[in-house]
Formats: sequence, structure tokens, C-alpha cells
Amino acid sequence: MRLNDFSRNIRVGDQRGGGGMGGRLGCGSLVLVAIGALFFGIDPATMLGTVEQVQQQRGAPAQSGGTSVEEICTANPYSRESCAALSSLDETWAPLFAEANIPFERPKLWFYDGTGQSGCGSAQSAMGPFYCPADNGIYIDTSFYNQLDSQLGAPGDFARAYVMAHEYGHHIQTLTGTSDMVRQAQQRNSGAANQLQVRMELQADCYAGVWAAKNRQLVEPGDLEEGLRAASAIGDDTLMQQSGRQVAPESFTHGSSAQRMEWLQRGLNTGDEDQCDTFADVRG
Repeated sequence: MRLNDFSRNIRVGDQRGGGGMGGRLGCGSLVLVAIGALFFGIDPATMLGTVEQVQQQRGAPAQSGGTSVEEICTANPYSRESCAALSSLDETWAPLFAEANIPFERPKLWFYDGTGQSGCGSAQSAMGPFYCPADNGIYIDTSFYNQLDSQLGAPGDFARAYVMAHEYGHHIQTLTGTSDMVRQAQQRNSGAANQLQVRMELQADCYAGVWAAKNRQLVEPGDLEEGLRAASAIGDDTLMQQSGRQVAPESFTHGSSAQRMEWLQRGLNTGDEDQCDTFADVRG
């Protein structure tokens, strides 16, 4: 994917090296999604997701001092690539929120290595990239991309961009109010938590596809296949099989490989965020 270089106006922070722990936004269908559940904490086997503010009291992450955006984003090639993806995501989503007259706040991308600290509690590499709604932060140890390539069989720059876009999708859910209402619904119906959590994750996959579709001029041959391969590699059923566990759909938290590919593909095909209503059949 031929992403432009990162903007110096993006929000980034660094905890590495001991620095510290297409149209109208579908606000109607998104904000009224009052069903589902975010999960409290992360199962390392799921690789990607959202960390809930169950540990908010631990406070915000340590700041990165006077380190500049330039220094943070050029620490290694993966950092630069992640910053470029963040810039593109900001530039894609902000106008959609403005058009829908919904306040927009850019998320902050935090880099860490091994362990770190988020507004939702500790960050660990085993979690994979995640989003914390307590501080609107996306957290990533870029060594995950080596794992995505060598262990999960999903190499490529578009596969890595999809990871960023998925986490950004959780930020969209926070800004539209979907996350808060989903959290309330979890408290009312804890038995449906896993199933409805899956719908949250699939919606984030669809949003990732919408972002790519709205930047189709930057997509290169083979990119879409890379993204779909990555979506398949991180499906719950695939991860369970690889870890030698029996596939148990009732314990899924992110969706099957087929589901993740389906919703990413829907976003790619339509470029329309209104088509990302993964809750429609439940609400109906």
C-alpha cells in the first residue's frame, strides 16, 4: 500500500527503552446500537482487540518526555509505517465525523516494547495490538508484525495496515457512543457477552475495510489478498486449532476466520460505513 508519509500533527507516544510503562457517517445506526459487550481484558490467543477500562484507576500511561513525533515515528521501519497508517486514518475519518456533526478526537498511538502501561492497565506484547477507550489510545509492540509474518503466515504492508485500521475502528465505536451502550448491555445480559463482543470486533474489521476502500488509489496489486489472509489468520477458530485446542464457537471473542474475512470484504466492497452494522439481525 502506497501510504503517504506520516503527518507531524499525529498524536504519538513512546514507552520503548524505559521511556515509561464515502459519504455520511452512519451515526444513526451506530449510536443506536445498544446491544453487545466489550470484553474486560484480553485473551492473548485472540491477538487483537479492545482493552476495557476495568483497570482505569491505574491512571494514564507515562508520557514520552520531549521526544518528537519525528523521533518516535522513525525509530524503525515498522514505526514509520504505523505512523503513516495513523495519519491516513485520521485524514479519512475526521471529515466523515465533521459531515455528521459528531465531535471528533484523534486517538494517540503508543509504542512500547515487551511491557508498557495504558489507561486500562498494563500492556504486554502477548496481548497483541489493542485499543484502550479509557485514554483513546492504540497500543502496539511492533515486534507483533514479525509474529504476524512468521508465525501466523500473514506478511505484507497491507496486512499490517489492516491491524492498525482495525484498532482505529474501536476508536470510532468509542466516539460514536457505541462502546458505552454496548458496555451497558453487557451488564444487563452477561450471558450474551461473547457473542456480542464478536459483533464489535467484526464491525471494527468492516471499518478497516471502509478505510481501505476510501483510499483505493493507494492500494496496490495483492494488497487486498494480504488483508484477507491476515483476517483469516487471526480468526478465533484458526487460532484455537493452531494452539491445539478444540474449536468452541461459544467461546469466540473476535469471530471465525470466515466471519472476519466476510466483514473486512464488505467494507472493502462498499466503502460505506453504514454497511458495517453487525448488530442488525439482533436488533431486528
